[in-house]
Amino acid sequence: MTFEKEQTELIEHYQSLLAEHGDSPQALQYRDAESQFARFKVLSEVASPLSSVLDVGCGLGHLYYYLKSAGFSGKYVGVDIVPEFVEMAANSFRDDKNVTISLASGLEPLPTGTDYALLSGVFNNRMDNNLAFMQETLQRMFSAANKGISFNAMSTYVDYYDENLYYVDPMQVFAFCKNELGGHPVLRHDYALSENGYPFEFAMYVYKEPQQ
Repeated sequence: MTFEKEQTELIEHYQSLLAEHGDSPQALQYRDAESQFARFKVLSEVASPLSSVLDVGCGLGHLYYYLKSAGFSGKYVGVDIVPEFVEMAANSFRDDKNVTISLASGLEPLPTGTDYALLSGVFNNRMDNNLAFMQETLQRMFSAANKGISFNAMSTYVDYYDENLYYVDPMQVFAFCKNELGGHPVLRHDYALSENGYPFEFAMYVYKEPQQ
């Protein structure tokens, strides 16, 4: 399946946010830096320590800032479909030999050579074929990573729906990761993004080998 129309709409959407908000979490559709880093914390707990990371939908490279603040010193590879994001992120890290940022296109194979592929927020915007897009992206991530993947999505176990966002049953995603990817999934639906907040999203880790 191809997603040219959806990709074009997403690029234009994020170009508009970047023009309005500049280099900020809001340009990436996060409410604020606190909720953005809260998501990053959960995703990065897929392994400790993380040695190398592929950031799928890297945006402006804010995940790398978080990882560095948490002591990360490994290889970081970021890919994104928005040219302006890639240009700005590559410029920000041009002197860091551990960082590679590149433009992604369509559903081509992702860069290989990292232990874990992480993805935050990419599945949230509603499109015509959300589930197919999610499944194909997860397959690409799982193929590219050496050890596993970590991602988040909006849960159907919520008390409020935004018509512009995509919500998916976490158990359906779990079954796909177990049956179709052939991995060892761990579902996390235990966290909120703010104090006294409601857990309206979930994260999933999918490992290639059973964990001890």
